[in-house]
Amino acid sequence: MDRTTTEWKFSLNVRAALLAVLILVAGLGLWEGLNRAPVMGGVGAELSEYELLMGGADETARVPPPSQILERAWEELSNPFYDAGPNDKGIGIQLGYSLYRVLSGYLMAAVIAIPIGFLIGMSPLMYKALNPYIQVLRPISPLAWMPLALFIIRDSEASAIFVIFICSIWPMLLNTAFGVAGVRQDWVNVARTHELSPMKTAFKVILPAAAPTILTGMRISIGIAWLVIVAAEMLVGGTGIGYYIWNEWNNLDLASVIFAIIMIGIVGFLLDASLAQATKFVRYAD
Repeated sequence: MDRTTTEWKFSLNVRAALLAVLILVAGLGLWEGLNRAPVMGGVGAELSEYELLMGGADETARVPPPSQILERAWEELSNPFYDAGPNDKGIGIQLGYSLYRVLSGYLMAAVIAIPIGFLIGMSPLMYKALNPYIQVLRPISPLAWMPLALFIIRDSEASAIFVIFICSIWPMLLNTAFGVAGVRQDWVNVARTHELSPMKTAFKVILPAAAPTILTGMRISIGIAWLVIVAAEMLVGGTGIGYYIWNEWNNLDLASVIFAIIMIGIVGFLLDASLAQATKFVRYAD
């Protein structure tokens, strides 16, 4: 890559960053400006009895402005791991519970989905035998499994992990099968020529070639799992970022709700970015 191309890309990234900051500032400024309470009765005039009855002096029913959300964010992030009881835990603890459930169900799904995906991708017989079950089970909403999981497992924590497992397994399984089936037949033939066993062929030839596709499936799965855990925790309650949002909504604290929504987006971005970097590294290594 020549110097001109590098400078152009650097300039493009700088301009894009500046534009993103400008859009953010403009959006927050517009939000803050539109959030001001309407002036009733004229400037400096007392509100009439009718205006008081209609809530002219009440500002609590409005969506909180960015300044109030930033104030709440400072309060929460200054002590994110406090624990003052079952219904009063810091945002760090709540996110920790959610991440634990997501990663537990996600890793369980990976342990099962990737080997089965290899089997389906390498064996047309197993593909034809298992494909009907996959196509029937895959469209089912993960939350539809929650009542059955609660009845059978009888534990809300394990049930939430099971829901993450069931929503994470399908993208990984299908992408693994697709990646394995798409490996060039010439490479497999060379492995047979060198009399490699099926296990060595899978690990030394097929896995490196299919790794980018497998990681793409894992990236899709982690995004779906992080989406589903919020809804699952709203149902089962107790702990987690989903429960935190529901509890703050019951307290009519919209500033905390919006702050939690932003934190969900940031954590989801970091999870996706970590797997995106792993995918780039594997592709570069290839």
